[in-house]
Amino acid sequence: MPDKIKAPIAIEGLKITIPLAVLTILLFFAGWQIAGLILLAITVFMLFFFRDPDRAIPQGEGLVVSPADGKVVVIKDIHEKDYLQSKRKQISIFLSVFNVHVNRAPISGTIETVKYNPGKFHIAAVEKASLENEQTAMVIADGNRKILVKQIAGILARRIICYAKQGNTIEIGSRYGLICFGSRVDIFLPEDAEINVKLGDNVKGGRDIIAILK
Repeated sequence: MPDKIKAPIAIEGLKITIPLAVLTILLFFAGWQIAGLILLAITVFMLFFFRDPDRAIPQGEGLVVSPADGKVVVIKDIHEKDYLQSKRKQISIFLSVFNVHVNRAPISGTIETVKYNPGKFHIAAVEKASLENEQTAMVIADGNRKILVKQIAGILARRIICYAKQGNTIEIGSRYGLICFGSRVDIFLPEDAEINVKLGDNVKGGRDIIAILK
């Protein structure tokens, strides 16, 4: 699967910010200064939220890069019963509204599964969000190694975007989707993976190595 078009702002963000910018200009021309200033502030925030910076992607055998910008809130052993049916190491990353929300592939491989599941909108930082919230799950296979990564909506998020399709190949660090507003990304790694982060760490999607597969 090729990377999306590289731009300072995610394409989905431009679809929102361009109309907002036009409306802001019209309000100023009409003399509605206060309304124009309010809409200008909203437009600037949207440009900030949908920013999509380039990242230097590390290369190497078995590397797993962070699928998202944010704070590591969970590292634990778990039996993943829905997709991989095996013991796994789970790493969860919480994205605040101030983080970049473009998601990146943690490894290279073939996409075996992409599945959207409707659900609730608990605060993304809490544990039950991983099980109950609206989410899109993606399984990537690299030979015999498989990982599961979930885009999980939060209390403010109301839209999950996933470009990936079953059967696509994907490169480590490439953009594969985004979540609109505060959210969470969970990744489920093989049980013997060497974890390279700790609770409370702030990570950058596509740039920071969070684990090494054996």
